[in-house]
Amino acid sequence: MASARKGPLVYRQSVWTRITHWLWAVCLFFLTLTGLQIFNAHPVLYIGMESGFGFDNAVFGIGTAGEGASRRGVTRILGAEFDTTGLLGLHGDQAQAFPPALTIPSYRSLATGRVIHFFFAWLLVATLALWLAASLWNRHVRDLIPTARDLRALPRDIADHARLRFRHGRGYGALQKLSYAGVLFVLLPLMILTGLTMSPWFNSWMPWTLDLFGGRQTARTIHFAVMVLLAAFFLVHMLMILLAGPLNELRAIVTGWSRIDSEGDAR
Repeated sequence: MASARKGPLVYRQSVWTRITHWLWAVCLFFLTLTGLQIFNAHPVLYIGMESGFGFDNAVFGIGTAGEGASRRGVTRILGAEFDTTGLLGLHGDQAQAFPPALTIPSYRSLATGRVIHFFFAWLLVATLALWLAASLWNRHVRDLIPTARDLRALPRDIADHARLRFRHGRGYGALQKLSYAGVLFVLLPLMILTGLTMSPWFNSWMPWTLDLFGGRQTARTIHFAVMVLLAAFFLVHMLMILLAGPLNELRAIVTGWSRIDSEGDAR
């Protein structure tokens, strides 16, 4: 669990890191829920250049099966079918992939969902650009790049997390660096690029992205998969905050100041 030792307060998070952190949180919240609204309009994912009834390249889908009282919600993954009535596909008597509670807006409106989605998508791009510029200027980006020493310490860091032993230091630990770098330098850019690849306007400007991702349908599938990974990161991130000491973690991302272990200099 969180360390009970009382060490000094140190300034860990710059104002730019804190501002962009909260902007990302807002953006990803709206992007996820509007993304599910958009997905509900055609709740099937494909691999390949084509899609439709004449092709057998669906890898994931949410729908219904049966009629009347025997109607049920089903989720299909790589040909396997699972009954997800009440969770996905069918909610009471309403056939919808994701329930209204998980979409923005809560009613069916593809147009509204797209408008909100695109607004926060561009805000996310601007926020990522702002963070990168500020982090290059104040050299914060170097704090997120795993070193050879971090990689050697990775097994110990994994073991400590498994035992719920968290170190509070001036810098990031090996797992933190790998997870943050993966999100900032891999997942978010991939999310943005696959989202743009689904745009005919962007395709006319950079047609090579269609070949890079294997077409719009594959790009859409990757886009959805990245959303799932980001949602998983968020859940693990929140769990780690609760286990490591929520008040100290919240203070760090609000004020920039964090209390570290008296004898440690790495978290």
